[in-house]
Amino acid sequence: MSKIALVDDDRNILTSVAMTLEAEGFEVETYNDGQSALDAFNRKLPDMAVLDIKMPRMDGMDLLQRLRQKTQMPVIFLTSKDDEIDEVLGLRMGADDYVKKPFSQRLLVERIRALLRRQDAVSGIEVVETEETKVIERGDLRMDPLRHSVSWKGNDVSLTVTEFLLLQALAQRPGFVKSRDQLMDVAYDDQVYVDDRTIDSHIKRLRKKMRTADPEFAAIETLYGIGYRYNED
Repeated sequence: MSKIALVDDDRNILTSVAMTLEAEGFEVETYNDGQSALDAFNRKLPDMAVLDIKMPRMDGMDLLQRLRQKTQMPVIFLTSKDDEIDEVLGLRMGADDYVKKPFSQRLLVERIRALLRRQDAVSGIEVVETEETKVIERGDLRMDPLRHSVSWKGNDVSLTVTEFLLLQALAQRPGFVKSRDQLMDVAYDDQVYVDDRTIDSHIKRLRKKMRTADPEFAAIETLYGIGYRYNED
């Protein structure tokens, strides 16, 4: 049973979403501000967190930043319908997905399940060796899907589940272009819609992380209006 942490200062949302998730078989913990959630996470981490952005004491952005210092567990942001800047910033900081308020609880459940499935896949849970689980070595890049580890020129790089899957999809076929739609299929469940901006934000954050290992990293090329490709040289 996966444990989901809900963090939101709206008690109605906490109550209704918790009831829905528990009915779907999840174990749920609720917190009405970021600091309370962080205190609990420092004792024991959940399997996933769903965070509101605007909260008292510590907002969702600050909480995400603290979490990414210690864990790559999946995180979904809840955002208001006009918070486009917050959505993009949250993805760049390390959120895996976002859901706009007001939202369908069924949609939220599907996104949670999709992220947990991807987390299991890259963690090697009940996964046999396939093309998707084999170690990838492309020049200075080394990826081990079963251990969810990435290194560039021997330097470890910490990636979220979504970032890992996007890099894996590109590196598996160097020189071949992946459209944004193809990358959406890789990184998201086919029942979950995301727009081009979401994929672009993930790629920007992925590049930034790779450049912490090598400031001259340029293996991921953008083909404007088409998509992305991995260049091995």
